[in-house]
Amino acid sequence: MTICIAVLLGFLLDLWLADPSWMPHPVVLMGKCITRLEKWLRARFPATAREERMAGCVLAVVLPVGTLVLTSAVCFVAYRIHPALCLAVQTLWCWQALAVKGLAVESRNVYRCLAAGDLPAARKAVSRIVGRDTQALNEDGVTKAAVETVAENFSDGVVAPLLYMLLGGAPLALCYKAINTMDSMVGYKNERYLYFGRAAAKLDDIANYLPSRLAALFWIAAAALTGQHAGNAWKIWRRDRRNHASPNSAQTESACAGALGVQLAGPAYYFGEYYDKPTIGDALRPVEPRDILRANRMLFAASLLSLILGLAIRAGFVFLLR
Repeated sequence: MTICIAVLLGFLLDLWLADPSWMPHPVVLMGKCITRLEKWLRARFPATAREERMAGCVLAVVLPVGTLVLTSAVCFVAYRIHPALCLAVQTLWCWQALAVKGLAVESRNVYRCLAAGDLPAARKAVSRIVGRDTQALNEDGVTKAAVETVAENFSDGVVAPLLYMLLGGAPLALCYKAINTMDSMVGYKNERYLYFGRAAAKLDDIANYLPSRLAALFWIAAAALTGQHAGNAWKIWRRDRRNHASPNSAQTESACAGALGVQLAGPAYYFGEYYDKPTIGDALRPVEPRDILRANRMLFAASLLSLILGLAIRAGFVFLLR
C-alpha cells in the first residue's frame, strides 16, 4: 500500500502547493541533462541523417533508463534505511510528477489578464504554458491557446504520471517525465531536430498512447459532472480525436472542444513558421475567456476521477494478490 499512500499524498501536496519556485525540480535537472547529452552526442556523431537518428536513439535510451535506475536505487536505499524514508521520497517525487494546480494557476493568470482587458499581459501569460508564438494572438487566440493547453496537459501532466506511478511507483513516473521532457525539448520537426529528435518523439507517442485515451474518457465524464455537454464531448472526441499530427494531442482537446461547444486548434505559428493545423470541434458559439475557467473545473473533476479510480484499481489488485 506504500505506493497508494505516496500517490494520494503527492496528489494532495500538488493541489495544496503546486511547484514551489524554491524547491529543486527533477524536470529541470532532466532538461539540463538533455542539453548536455545533446551537445556531447552531436560532437561525436557526424551531421548526417542516419547518424543524427542514431544519436537521438542513444539519448532516448540513456535518459529514461538512467532516470529509472537512479530513482529506483534511491528508493531502495531509502527503504533499507527505513520504510518511512522510502515513503517520504516516493511522496515527494509523486508530488513533483503531477501538475494539476500549476496548470490551473497558470491558465487562470491568463484569464485574469483577459478579464482586465490587458491583451499584452495575457499574451505573455499564455506564452508560459504554450509552445506556439503568442505575440500576434488576439483575445480569441489567447483564450483558445489556454484552453487547449489545459486539456492537452491534463493527459501528460496528470493522467500519464498517475498511471505510471500506480504501476511502478515514483521511479516509473519520473521515467515517463524524462520521456515527456525529451519530447518537449527535441521532438520537433524542424531543421535542427528532424532526425535527432525522432526517437524521442516516437517514444513519447508510445508512452502517451493509452494515457491520452483514458484522459479523454475522464474529461468526458468530468464534463457531465461540471454541467458541460458530455454528449457533445463524446461526439467530437469520436470525430476529431485524430485531427493532429500527434496521435495523442487531439484526444483531450477534442473532448474539451465538444464539452464547451467551441472550435479549437487550427493554424498557428511556431518559432516563426506557419503550420496549417486542422480545427477541432464545432463553433456552436464564440470562444470566450470564461471558457478557461470552465476548462479548469473539468480539469479538477477529471483529475479527482482519475485519482479515485486509479487508487481503487491498484488497491483492489493488491488485495486480490494477498
